Amino acid sequence: MSAPVDNEVEYNNRARVPENPALIAGWARDAAAYRERHVPRLVRYGSGARNVIDYFPGSDDGPIVVFMHGGYWQALDISFFSHLAGGLNAHGIGVAIPGYDLCPDVSIDDIIGEMREACRELARLGQPLVVSGHSAGGHLAACMLATDWTAMDASLPRDFVMSAYSISGLFDLGPLVETSINRALNLDAAAATAASPLFWNPPAGKSLDAVVGENESAEYFRQSRDIVEVWRAAGVTTRFGVVAAANHFTAIAPLADPASPMVSRLKQLAGRQV
Repeated sequence: MSAPVDNEVEYNNRARVPENPALIAGWARDAAAYRERHVPRLVRYGSGARNVIDYFPGSDDGPIVVFMHGGYWQALDISFFSHLAGGLNAHGIGVAIPGYDLCPDVSIDDIIGEMREACRELARLGQPLVVSGHSAGGHLAACMLATDWTAMDASLPRDFVMSAYSISGLFDLGPLVETSINRALNLDAAAATAASPLFWNPPAGKSLDAVVGENESAEYFRQSRDIVEVWRAAGVTTRFGVVAAANHFTAIAPLADPASPMVSRLKQLAGRQV
């Protein structure tokens, strides 16, 4: 019989990667340098201080890639991630990085709603979206893909969110309930299930990539494999992948590299030639 899973160990990424403060400081430094060279267009989607999108336009009217940041729905903001637009911007592809309010001031359901409003605001630009995200942002990307947009707004085309690319995402929030991460999230079992896209109606006919850093925990691998298998069986085109030699915090680094396989795949999802 297999040993029980220690979810605190499996999901506490800051404990698993003790060098995380230096890595996060590097994000902030690289993001600030990128914003100096490429000043984003600010797009507001709500009245709150965090209800803003940093939009780094592309050179054509093709699909925009949206990147939703991580931080377990309770930490960080868009100022840490501007440089991740660099890989796609180098190919003329626009990138939008939306901010959102954080737990415990709001719930995860509230954050899902904010990201829907952000996507709806981006729809005004007249370009379809490829949604991507890291960790909690990977969860949000899957939620956006599985959203019934026409039910939310009859003016939106059903397929304006074309595909999703999740990096180290979380799709079943149940294992977090008994961990220290939940102190800010305030999830009970029912709320965790309701906010878990693994249990939503799969977006048949759409596309989901779920990739995980090679050095991440077994639970992160399980999460991505589970949604790939369950959604594939329901008619979603899915891919599972591994980011070589990466931990939870370095798995997003390829987004800044125009020559990386990750950027090439996002180009493909956005309908550009690779």
